[in-house]
Amino acid sequence: MDSVIYGRPNLLLLTFLSFLAVKSSALPDNSSANSTSQINSNSVLVALLDSHYTELSELVEKALLLQTLEEAVSRHNITIFAPRNEALERDLDPEFKRFLLEPGNLKSLQNLLLFHMIPARIQTRHWPVVAGKKELVHHTSLCHEKILLTERDGDKIVGMAKVVRSDDIVRPDGVIHGIERLLVPKSVQQDFNARRSLRETAAVLPEGAPEVDPRTNRLKKPVPVVGAPPVLPIFDAMAPGPSLAPAPAPGPGGPHHHFDGEGQVKDFIQTLLLYGGYNEMADILVNLTSLASEMGRLVSEGYVLTVLAPNDEAMAKLTADQLSEPGAPEQIMYYHLIPEYQTEESMYNAVRRFGKVKYDTLRLPHKVSAEEADGSVKFGQGEGSAYLFDPDLFTDGRISVQGIDGVLFPPEEIKPPVKSSPLAKIVSKPRRGKLLEMACAMLGGCS
Repeated sequence: MDSVIYGRPNLLLLTFLSFLAVKSSALPDNSSANSTSQINSNSVLVALLDSHYTELSELVEKALLLQTLEEAVSRHNITIFAPRNEALERDLDPEFKRFLLEPGNLKSLQNLLLFHMIPARIQTRHWPVVAGKKELVHHTSLCHEKILLTERDGDKIVGMAKVVRSDDIVRPDGVIHGIERLLVPKSVQQDFNARRSLRETAAVLPEGAPEVDPRTNRLKKPVPVVGAPPVLPIFDAMAPGPSLAPAPAPGPGGPHHHFDGEGQVKDFIQTLLLYGGYNEMADILVNLTSLASEMGRLVSEGYVLTVLAPNDEAMAKLTADQLSEPGAPEQIMYYHLIPEYQTEESMYNAVRRFGKVKYDTLRLPHKVSAEEADGSVKFGQGEGSAYLFDPDLFTDGRISVQGIDGVLFPPEEIKPPVKSSPLAKIVSKPRRGKLLEMACAMLGGCS
């Protein structure tokens, strides 16, 4: 009786312990998994991110490859062939670079970068040379495509690129060699060619046969679709000269406007006045030129505009010589009008991705360049540059106004400042700006 009473707990304990043993053996070993994902500070991957190959490091981060490379480094040594910064910044085809950075082509960017990495340790002494003769040796890269290593005229060659810095960075788990150019695998080149050919052979919307007006015996003009982009380029829809024609030039939409462009222009000029510090810009648009009415007509026809508005401090630096030529105020303003709809965010993202960007202006054929500087967007070059000072002063989907701290001129027109005698101050109405006063002084006075 006692053996039954005291034996039952022992039997239950043995059963429970055996269940725990089976259960623990069935569970995955998380400790080993966690240990493999930890990267030493002396790793070749850490050295790459902290090296002078900054362009390659940024692409690795944009391609979301850090976790993949951490797993590769934890399993075996790797060899990285790092293109120099100039090969990725200046020598790379802009269209190909734009293709790689598009969100839909992330897989192509990943394969391109992994093609530069081999899951083996290959230092200079390991380069394939037998009896002084070159040997063709193929290695499988991390993107599973083979890459050729050889030697020619004493230079070590990787694919079609020459090694310019052998054993540049050596770490216990890998080595980095600097190469002169980017390596492009066949799969990425095929994807790029397919995307480019698809873009060139894009489908065209079918159109019906042209109709003839029986009264005039001429072709009928198609009815414009509300919200559709204009038919003519914006330069063809502009007035024939710098605000020389008081009547608006015929636009693609005819008398039936799609948008209230005049009202939108009035709104953004009113916004400049209420914001403060942009009175000179408002004066030159309304009082000295007829640009406000022309901009309103263009927006009414469906065009979009981005206005780079210099503040009062910048406009006050304009000299009489810069305004003496006929149509000079118009030409200055035309160079600050971009026929695109850009916001502070879109321009900053563009210069961050592509470095220097050039935007078309309404002053043909001149373009205004933009680049990233000090965490902002800088327009122009050298002494004639201006920073994006007051972003998104006015944005309504058709007109975007960006405040800048300088007046921009085309590069060939930038001249060293000439000291001029100070102009006599003219007492004028309170609403007039300094620029309007200067123009009145040149014209012999204003009423």
